[in-house]
Amino acid sequence: MFAKNSKEYELLVSLDTPQKIQTFLESIPFNHEPNGETCMSPLRVLRERKAHCIEGAMLAGVCLKLHGQKPLIVNLKVRDDDVDHIITIFNKNGYYGAISKTNHFVLRYRDPVYRSIRELVMSYYHEYFLIENGEKTLLGYTNPINLNRFGTKWITAEEELWNIAEKIYDTPIISVVPKKNRRRIRNAQPFERKVAGVQEWK
Repeated sequence: MFAKNSKEYELLVSLDTPQKIQTFLESIPFNHEPNGETCMSPLRVLRERKAHCIEGAMLAGVCLKLHGQKPLIVNLKVRDDDVDHIITIFNKNGYYGAISKTNHFVLRYRDPVYRSIRELVMSYYHEYFLIENGEKTLLGYTNPINLNRFGTKWITAEEELWNIAEKIYDTPIISVVPKKNRRRIRNAQPFERKVAGVQEWK
């Protein structure tokens, strides 16, 4: 973990609500991985001031952990021709919300108004589509994964966290699309696809 007198620790401690965590993640650029794929630790995210979804999710988890909450993440699993998305979940007064780092207007923060993890996940279903053809790709989601299971060394690691990423992506999923309805899914339309293509960080 971070030393308690470090600037990193002080920053993370100041992010004491999901709203503040989300605002911080939105304030730093999206990690486009210009030099190759990365899976940076929270320390490196703070140092380099950029993140993509799993990097943002892990940093958000650490913030929750520092404030006595479980650092829980959920993987939104999609088809092989799309990219999974990782969210950090939280619970307020019995309702779930989500912290999310993304570069588009879709797949973003969710307020704590959902009664179950499934209900929260399904709020992402209609947003999760391929921009080129509008096909919806969300297949399912994992049960919450507690980052505490990975210890604490990863939080300040200098190396890429591929071992943790692989365990997250390999976690079994709960399907969301009824088999009998798979042929009844309507593609996102041109206007939706156009708006979804707008990027926050070029």
